[in-house]
Amino acid sequence: MSRRFVFSLEPVLEQRRRAEEARLRAVAAVERERVTLEDRLRALQDDLAAARSDLRDRLAAPGVAGGVGAVRMQANASLRISLDMQQCALALAGVLRRLERARAELLSATTARKGVERLRERRYAAWRAEEGRRDVRELDELTTMGAARAAAHRRAAV
Repeated sequence: MSRRFVFSLEPVLEQRRRAEEARLRAVAAVERERVTLEDRLRALQDDLAAARSDLRDRLAAPGVAGGVGAVRMQANASLRISLDMQQCALALAGVLRRLERARAELLSATTARKGVERLRERRYAAWRAEEGRRDVRELDELTTMGAARAAAHRRAAV
């Protein structure tokens, strides 16, 4: 009695799902890059704090431990770390902009998929309602035919 529901836009829905998954993977890739850069920035901050502490200890030591050359090298190392931190911060700012765009694209893909899914749900509900009406009509017809047969048997028996 029942037929199988067929959604004519199923290929479109599948394409939208694949597009959303691709956008999700893109967001995940940029997110991994963001986490890596943030970890690198934290490590550089720790290195800079250690280098500055070492430089402070060297300068505070009597007779400038290790000589002026060692102090100059330590100061240059601190400057290099500062420069690396600035470059990392700039790269992180770029990644954050890319992450924002990737999230916006994911939101757009998700919205497109959900729109087709809502259409599918509405069509499925309409199909179920029609199937229910068809079943009721068929049962009414069977009942009517059964009642007619029973009446014919009663007339024939009399």
